[in-house]
Amino acid sequence: MIKYYNRKLRQYEIEKVAGDKFLKWTYCSRIGIGMLNFIIKRKLASKLYGIYCSSRASKKDIKKFIENFNIDMSRFEIPEGGYKNFNEFFYRKLKEDKISIDNNKDVLISPCDGKVLAFENIDIDMIIQVKDITYSLRELISDDEKAIEYQNGTCLVFRLCPCDYHRFHFIDDGICEETNKIKGAYYSVNPIALDRIEKLFCENKREWSIFHSENFGDVLYIEVGATFVGSIVQTYKPNNKVKRGDEKGYFKFGGSTVILFFKKNAVKIDEDIVEQTKNGYETSVSFGEKIGEK
Repeated sequence: MIKYYNRKLRQYEIEKVAGDKFLKWTYCSRIGIGMLNFIIKRKLASKLYGIYCSSRASKKDIKKFIENFNIDMSRFEIPEGGYKNFNEFFYRKLKEDKISIDNNKDVLISPCDGKVLAFENIDIDMIIQVKDITYSLRELISDDEKAIEYQNGTCLVFRLCPCDYHRFHFIDDGICEETNKIKGAYYSVNPIALDRIEKLFCENKREWSIFHSENFGDVLYIEVGATFVGSIVQTYKPNNKVKRGDEKGYFKFGGSTVILFFKKNAVKIDEDIVEQTKNGYETSVSFGEKIGEK
């Protein structure tokens, strides 16, 4: 059971998890863990499932998925004739009139839909994954020199569930450098997995870049793949000017994670998000909404 805080309604809710029984079996049973290590976490399994999700045969899964997770499709663009396959549905675009972005330059917006954890004054060698499990920023990006710049800064971890909108965006005007790609495994990023796989984010496939933000300094922007994520697709043009809310990229099928690192004193995260994190709960947020300030 995954309990999270709905800040709009100011109440706790229970998340409906895609493949909940399968996840628990995989990460909590001896046979499941064996399957995980020999098959599920490997690139081939995700690649094969990605091929299926991009095939016309997967189109039949869309309607049931929408119904099971009560997805409001009025928010999204639907191509004439409908989506050709499940992946096209999965990385669907928002309608322009459904995008709401706080344009106050001093406001920090969420780069995506998802559930967020916020950590302030971080030790880059002991970043919290879940209670009693930590990881190192040096290991996460494989760059000691860049990692040290974020000592005592702020870390935001956005978990995107399979039913979420899966495009991610820029939080401010600025220029983003080239993307660095790191090969890795394909563990789930669900809290069930995070509680059992040490340094999971450092194990999984991931990509990172430095975003030179006009109002929040140099932001380290990291995308982490997960089980059955066919790919992380970057749609921005490196070293070109972008505006707040512009699309940076999207994930193909699977739950995924976006992690942002800010330097010391660059941002102040909204108190409710910080407080819920201290209490052990993620907070649900939507792309474009205020989550902090300069």
